[in-house]
Amino acid sequence: MSSLNSPAALSIVESSIPETPQRKRNRTTRIKGRRAGFWVYAGLGVVFVGSLFPFYWSFLIGSGDSTTINDPDFSWLPGGNFLANAQTVVSDPAVNFWPALWNSIYSSALIAAAVVFTSTLAGWAFAKLRFPGSKPLLVFVVATMAVPMQLGVVPLYILFADLGWTGQIGAIIIPAITSAFGVFWMTQYLRQAVPDELIEAARVDGASMIRTFWTIGVVAARPAAAMLGLFTFVTAWNNFFWPFIVLDRSDPTLPVALSLLQSNHFVDYSIVLAGVLLSTIPLLLLFVVAGKQLVSGIMQGAVKG
Repeated sequence: MSSLNSPAALSIVESSIPETPQRKRNRTTRIKGRRAGFWVYAGLGVVFVGSLFPFYWSFLIGSGDSTTINDPDFSWLPGGNFLANAQTVVSDPAVNFWPALWNSIYSSALIAAAVVFTSTLAGWAFAKLRFPGSKPLLVFVVATMAVPMQLGVVPLYILFADLGWTGQIGAIIIPAITSAFGVFWMTQYLRQAVPDELIEAARVDGASMIRTFWTIGVVAARPAAAMLGLFTFVTAWNNFFWPFIVLDRSDPTLPVALSLLQSNHFVDYSIVLAGVLLSTIPLLLLFVVAGKQLVSGIMQGAVKG
């Protein structure tokens, strides 16, 4: 009799009782009533402050003058020179700020859209289509992530030089229109998010494979595609190495243009960090605008039923 009153036995008996609307509401109420403890909020507060500190430091130095960073009486309160320093960055003819900003927005948006499209299409093929050599081909695609980009810079530059594309914005877009990580990410997501029975039902109804991909695969892939697109945009925005090599200094992307601020013998870090902060404002706006939709999409894709 004591074994029947044990917690394990009671849980088994409770799980065998059919689910009713009243029991479901009670369970939902209990889950919603749980609150995080003090240490959870304390840890989140520390992470939040640590995440904001680099932005505050950039604003602190960027609002001072050339002597602020080496001042022995350094103040943790911002100065009043940020707008003047930002104006210096924007009006510097060597930086060419506004064309560089447009190049970064234009190239990053196209790269993100291309990576999402090609990765979703390839991920659907690897996850839901059966064709000879699919597994070895997926392994090969994933293995390419282990190859450093620096190994392919010389032949890639020679190729674009022969095509006459050096100095053009397309030279940084074309090599990045697909991503091995994106293919792997979408393959794993679609493999779990789309049941095979749903695809078979679409085929029975007479839908072609393209129609099935568009109406089922694309809809199911939205949460993963949103995350992939956002992080691809950020990666393309911050890319410095390849644009620095292949683009002209007269028509660069924003990271390459801002590097010209410290090309002189004397570096004014208040000007440099003011420019760095200006370059992060579009990314912050992107996260503010797309952050809520991104989180809601991830949660919608994670919750079953």
